[in-house]
Amino acid sequence: MSGSLDGVVVLDLTRVLAGPLCTMMLGDLGAEIIKVERPGRGDDTRSWGPPFLGSESAYYLGVNRNKRSLGLDLSSEAGLDILRKLVKQVDVVIDNFKIGTLERWGLDSDWFEAEAPGVVRCTISGYGSSGPKAGAPGYDFILQAETGLMSITGEADGPSMKLGVAIVDICTGMLATISVLSALRARDETGAGQRTEVTLHDTGLLMLANVASNHLISGEDPARYGNGHPNIVPYRTFQAADGEIAIAVGNDDQFARLAQLLEHPEWASDPRFTLNRDRVVNRELIDSMIQQAISARPRAAWIDALDEAGIPSGPINTVSEALDSPQTHGREMVTEIEHPAIGMMRMLGLPIHQEGTPATIRRHPPLLGEHTDEILAEYLTMTTDEIERLRSAGVL
Repeated sequence: MSGSLDGVVVLDLTRVLAGPLCTMMLGDLGAEIIKVERPGRGDDTRSWGPPFLGSESAYYLGVNRNKRSLGLDLSSEAGLDILRKLVKQVDVVIDNFKIGTLERWGLDSDWFEAEAPGVVRCTISGYGSSGPKAGAPGYDFILQAETGLMSITGEADGPSMKLGVAIVDICTGMLATISVLSALRARDETGAGQRTEVTLHDTGLLMLANVASNHLISGEDPARYGNGHPNIVPYRTFQAADGEIAIAVGNDDQFARLAQLLEHPEWASDPRFTLNRDRVVNRELIDSMIQQAISARPRAAWIDALDEAGIPSGPINTVSEALDSPQTHGREMVTEIEHPAIGMMRMLGLPIHQEGTPATIRRHPPLLGEHTDEILAEYLTMTTDEIERLRSAGVL
């Protein structure tokens, strides 16, 4: 079966994480992705390691499947000429250049309106095209700091802490995917493309979610709660006899069941704990009482008992445990694909499951410039001689 984006051609002018994740997701959904890379160097993440598998970095391999690679020197006029011609042949152009780069190359709004009116353009940047930091470069770590995410992450009496992955980049890539799909849907109705803009800054603020709402309503600066929750108690990790478990009590009925399970049914009728709002006020007390009870048994026993009682819980898995769990295998979230240079390789599977137009993995993460000749022949009808002349001139 064809993917839902079968027939959509995307020109990928991005590198590192947010943009490549966006284009990989579009590729998983069936789009044809042409990844434009600098000859001899390519995407910055090709050199980010160890670990490497052969000559390919694990970082690069993780977000670049379902793409073809075109080596093209965009610092040359011949390279820019090819770029302009390609833009006219595709449906979507996605870039994460500094703001104004495409315009400097002549690809401004007037050019698109005259030469490629149906093309959807998505620009991913640190801060966008407005505001006092417009045009400044953006880095996930800095944006986690600036948007307040680090201030609410970590132990209450410890330093601010970033998440263990580049979460702002990842969520920005997902929002970019949504913006492209939305613009394509609008094009179905109007026939016109449009420019969309997604920034790490705006994404970081969006990720504050209920914490931002808490502040906007109360006027108070949110505190750090470690693994706790600002509005729900108990909702945190606890130390069992042999390891940590996470327990998420979402309502008062669940708390009453938890109290019964922990052999302290009186907690549910204690006015300090009966309602969630009271437990939030008395979080340190009730959390310490729960911790004392939990420490008496191993985590597997607690998880089985909590599950039977209908109370959400789970172990604090290592990455290897998470990737090797029965649920991960049941969802096929780790898969294998053949790579021409390194043989069979493992990678994350497909997180989107559609019955009628399924997402698929059709292409390995490409070698640098692996598809240059076929892309130029297919989209620009260039001959072998023309391609070789460009390669000899260092354009490809």
